[in-house]
Amino acid sequence: MNRMKLFEDDIDSYKNHLPYDGTVNYYGPIFPPLQADAYYMTLMQEVDWKADEAIIFGKHITTKRKVAWYGDSAFSYTYSGIQKTALPWIDTLLSIKSIVEKRTKETFNSCLCNLYHDGDEGMAWHSDAEKDLKKHGAIASVTLGAERKFCFKHKSSKETINIVLEHGSLLVMKDETQDFWLHRLPPTTKVHTPRINLTFRSIQHS
Repeated sequence: MNRMKLFEDDIDSYKNHLPYDGTVNYYGPIFPPLQADAYYMTLMQEVDWKADEAIIFGKHITTKRKVAWYGDSAFSYTYSGIQKTALPWIDTLLSIKSIVEKRTKETFNSCLCNLYHDGDEGMAWHSDAEKDLKKHGAIASVTLGAERKFCFKHKSSKETINIVLEHGSLLVMKDETQDFWLHRLPPTTKVHTPRINLTFRSIQHS
């Protein structure tokens, strides 16, 4: 397939990867390789990366994975039991956000940035169901760097769906997906390079 044609295709041509109870569209790479490389290298340097913190089973933990949260204004957002305050947008994230919004025909007011140093780092099964998120709103996930497998599991049927997220690619979760499906980034011994994940979200201001 002509990759540049893929960049230009209408979003209606992208199938729903979930068989029921939600919508997941995988666009594949939306940036030419050199542009994706440039974004990756710039974000490595520009993002204010910090070790992530979470409350799990009542215990406060710090992860190897690094995170940063950016948004339209300095509003607070509770994620994994920890209240976070958005940093002001940087130009590189705004550039990516503009492209993502044009491709998805959605709008976003914040971005949670994740840095996985290698395949040892991942995310356990969970749903993005924080009360501050727009109900059934779209979450756009951009991958830069190492390819990683991304998994979905239905909460009732236990059916699983796996998608390999490529460098420069875009995946969108929306509609009832968070109500009925869990997702995770499983660890792997096959990946030895970093992955940056940008998840653009719509937060309801309190």
